[in-house]
Amino acid sequence: MTDTALEAVLRRDRAVVAAALVVIAVLAWAYVLWLAADMGMPATPAQAGGDMAGMNMSDPSTMDMSGMDMPGMDMGEAVAPAFRAWAATDFGFIFAMWAVMMVGMMTPSVAPMLLLYAGVGHKAAASGRTIASTGWFFSGYLLVWIGFSLAATGAQWLLARLALLDPMMATNSGILGGVILIAAGLYQWTPMKGVCLSQCQAPIAFLTRHGGFRTAPLGALRLGIAHGAYCLGCCWALMALLFVGGVMNVLWIAAIAILILLEKTVPTGRALPRISGAMMVAIGVWLLAGAG
Repeated sequence: MTDTALEAVLRRDRAVVAAALVVIAVLAWAYVLWLAADMGMPATPAQAGGDMAGMNMSDPSTMDMSGMDMPGMDMGEAVAPAFRAWAATDFGFIFAMWAVMMVGMMTPSVAPMLLLYAGVGHKAAASGRTIASTGWFFSGYLLVWIGFSLAATGAQWLLARLALLDPMMATNSGILGGVILIAAGLYQWTPMKGVCLSQCQAPIAFLTRHGGFRTAPLGALRLGIAHGAYCLGCCWALMALLFVGGVMNVLWIAAIAILILLEKTVPTGRALPRISGAMMVAIGVWLLAGAG
């Protein structure tokens, strides 16, 4: 195969991978938008056990939950069981919501790594060598975030049980919100953040450090898990901010996703995380002062 023909094939393969990533991200965001829109719709008396506007929302014990079983509920109520005990189906809906949201938020930021993988994979195939499919690597990466989604679902269950969430899944406690912001802001300055971010910012350096591409699918899956672990170490504190602005606040979700994308792709070194971290700490202190 001539160099010109190889370059054309590589461009085509990267375009196919890029298009697939766009479709995945768009579908994930469409699901999140659908859920957010559904949650914004008022429940009917038959669905919600009466008009919730007349209830004291700060006192869950005064609320009538008799009409809120799953069979009569719409999707919005199913994914926001803030004022009643969770059933197994609630946990499943919340877990699915978190998993899809993580796919939508993290796919754009891992795209450079996947495009590099796809390009090198085709070059290797053209020279008679074979490496495992990009899909195996991406699957390993997503497994890490699915695991995080399970932990986030558990955290949401605990906060809901303690009556610390409002219907949009944001904390109703200024103290808790301030603590989360301060903790996330301080983490932005830690060496752990720097190490993890450096692995996400430089795909080639990550591959070199971890022995390069893999020929076996299981090896590629493990490599994707390793990259996902660094990504999780870089971004978990930022994801915790979803409980401050609202897990179903689409603008807040987009803002966090954009910050993550900028941190990984814009060559600012540690400047952007530290600036954003300082702002988080300042806002967190302000919230604590207002709650005191």
